[in-house]
Amino acid sequence: MTMQIGLIGLGKMGNNMRTRMQNAGIEVVGYDTNPEVSDVADLAELAARLQAPRTVWVMVPAGDITSSVISQLNDVLEAGDLVIDGGNSRFTEDFKHAELLTNKGIDFVDAGVSGGVWGLKNGYGLMVGGSDEQVERVMPIFDALRPEGPREEGFVHVGPVGSGHYAKMVHNGIEYALMQAYAEGYELLLSRDDLIKDVPATFKAWQRGTVVRSWLLELLVLGLEQDPGFEQIDDYVADSGEGRWTVEEAVDRKVPLSTISASLFARYASQQSESPALKAVAALRQQFGGHATKPSADG
Repeated sequence: MTMQIGLIGLGKMGNNMRTRMQNAGIEVVGYDTNPEVSDVADLAELAARLQAPRTVWVMVPAGDITSSVISQLNDVLEAGDLVIDGGNSRFTEDFKHAELLTNKGIDFVDAGVSGGVWGLKNGYGLMVGGSDEQVERVMPIFDALRPEGPREEGFVHVGPVGSGHYAKMVHNGIEYALMQAYAEGYELLLSRDDLIKDVPATFKAWQRGTVVRSWLLELLVLGLEQDPGFEQIDDYVADSGEGRWTVEEAVDRKVPLSTISASLFARYASQQSESPALKAVAALRQQFGGHATKPSADG
């Protein structure tokens, strides 16, 4: 039998994930509120199109939207089905969602997903929480989404429910700090135009052989090539939540997170004043995720 999955949320990442799974031979039935990209009219039709036991992947914005979708799935799915939350939900929400679904005999897995808009080409880094049985059941889906190469270098079954999103939270906290470090180096280089005659070329030269080489560095170089000086980018950098949750968790656990905390506060500062460093952070976010820019005056 061809493996099936229902996928809810066909935005920038969700649509690319659908394509990547289809390319691996998985039948994907997608649902989105945009009828132009949706395969079904509603969640009831989604459930009807899938053979039991069903697997449904939720890929919608974290918070109230995710909770609403999972509540609706609880109404249309049956015992033995499985729901995977692949959005950026806070790990504490996983416990609530799992409890709701388990009361009806529906299983739950949380999956932290990294890769942004480049995931279709490069694959997605996956951090998964849930029971051994359920994770193994849908391993072909994870294998289709993860990067090529050894499984353990692009996928981890972290632990029980909640652990996948916890790992992704920490991952994104580290991401905040790495981006801020590159951005501050960019601003310092820029300040010495009497010495540094080509800032983009300097970053490009760091891509091979240096200890600071990384995919984020490659994306910064790409951003500089597309817009030298970042003249088309404002320095507003949104706080999407994960960095803040990481710092809050560190406070609760009494774990010192000086660098990550500083990078979070730098994002708050970006929402108040102009900064070349934060233009670099904004450019990096646009490269790997196409994230929102500064809100308009009318909201």
